[in-house]
Amino acid sequence: MAGVKEELAKKAESTKGETKLTKSMSIADLIKAMEPEIKKALPEVITPERFTRMALSALNTTPKLRECTQMSFLAALMNAAQLGLEPNTPLGQAYLIPYNNKGVMECQFQIGYKGLIDLSYRNPQMQIISAQAVYENDDFSYELGLNPKLEHCPTLGERGEVRLFYGFFKLVNGGFGFEVMSKTAMDEYAKEYSKAFDSSFSPWKSNYIGMAKKTVIKQALKYAPLKTDFRKALSNDETIKTELSDDMSDIHGEEIWDVEYQEKTA
Repeated sequence: MAGVKEELAKKAESTKGETKLTKSMSIADLIKAMEPEIKKALPEVITPERFTRMALSALNTTPKLRECTQMSFLAALMNAAQLGLEPNTPLGQAYLIPYNNKGVMECQFQIGYKGLIDLSYRNPQMQIISAQAVYENDDFSYELGLNPKLEHCPTLGERGEVRLFYGFFKLVNGGFGFEVMSKTAMDEYAKEYSKAFDSSFSPWKSNYIGMAKKTVIKQALKYAPLKTDFRKALSNDETIKTELSDDMSDIHGEEIWDVEYQEKTA
């Protein structure tokens, strides 16, 4: 079976009875034209019709995506498809985000907190994985060392402001691990490693708690025995790609330098 790149080349060159891909084609038309190729990348749980509707819905809910380069949007879409995550839906599994990347509007793929949990549970060794926010009036304590301990008792009354976050996992063999990050440390981490922390379209703006939980879970998973497939899935997170492949994790993600969104371009 020909790979995605070969299929794209055939479609781009074809003028006999098929829709030819052109630079002037809208992203919505591109999705429809590429449906056969998208279908090959989809897991069985998502039909191409449903995925196409989700993609078009993303364009409607975030019109700025229409200004992204065709290949960056399609690559982000393929990332979501191959991981079996629904992009830009209330499920919060994944996000397609428009960024001003060195003067060019491109689409970045981000895994959401719930998407990360879903991917983690695909590992048969995983028994429990979760993250929680701790508020000012909660009772919380933890210890490190040879006998690590983590205890959290949320108050039933007014919880106050968010104070910190923690993520933990427990394996079927009893092994476990956790990570704790203060609100201040979380903000500093996000600003350093998420170049679009201040972007109007960033999920850090629309779903701060979810993104913080995702971050602390990723830190906790550094101590977990992870399968190669899961590590490859994480390598797709927060990347901009401009190529397509049967395995999108094989494509190196472009580094983002200038992603500051200018309101005047909206």
